[in-house]
Amino acid sequence: MNGQQLDPAVTSAIADFEKSNVPGVWATLDKNQVLADMRSRVLDPFLVNQGGQPFCGPASILFELIRKQPLRYVQICRSIFETGGFQGQTTRIKASQTLVKSRGRLRLSQADWMVLATLREAENSIFNIEVESPDIIRNLSGMTKSWEMKGWTREVLGYRKVKYIHTYLFGEYEALNEASAVIDSGGVAFGLITASGLLGGKKPFLPYPNHWITILGNISFKGGSWFDQESGRVSLDIYSWAKKFHIDLDERPFEDYFWGVVMGGNG
Repeated sequence: MNGQQLDPAVTSAIADFEKSNVPGVWATLDKNQVLADMRSRVLDPFLVNQGGQPFCGPASILFELIRKQPLRYVQICRSIFETGGFQGQTTRIKASQTLVKSRGRLRLSQADWMVLATLREAENSIFNIEVESPDIIRNLSGMTKSWEMKGWTREVLGYRKVKYIHTYLFGEYEALNEASAVIDSGGVAFGLITASGLLGGKKPFLPYPNHWITILGNISFKGGSWFDQESGRVSLDIYSWAKKFHIDLDERPFEDYFWGVVMGGNG
């Protein structure tokens, strides 16, 4: 959507929301500010920012929702603002009364907070825990889990074919090749990474999965492979923290910082 004229249906939906007399249910949100945030994001989805909240998983989902389905994004925002929730593909995702009545410093934009907080709070009552997931994933209590990302990919983004490939010990090459094919066919892919190692240029003492990113594509492998002793390089484009990053890293550290991929498609 960057630099492009909005679809008239999106413009009309925002105008209808603006004219609506239905009061908002959120104690801390200002409708005019929410509308301003929404308008900026449908023009540039890269403005989506988790800010100072641990919302990397929902933010990755929200980014793709706006980028690929801006009209649904507007409809979801209006529904959450006016009713406290929205209808997913098979279930209603709803914020609690405690959340909608809460006040305080949001640490991010109002529209982003409204959607991301609703998704983050509601997930435990919606998506089943996958007991076969490794302990390191299940035990990171504040971290968005793979089954939650899969659930949002179905319920929010509407993709019918959703899967998760973990790469804790091996399989990065195969996972990224499959992610590339899914993206090229119109689907989405979300990577689980060690943020400081992959994005921050720092070598952590003990790498562990702590951050979700949106994989945008432009995936390539240069020299070497995971099947011989020669070190190659991995490159790809990703979204995170309201920015587009180009990752270009030696194969071996990439293996240490890349933990898996959630993919969604309809093909």
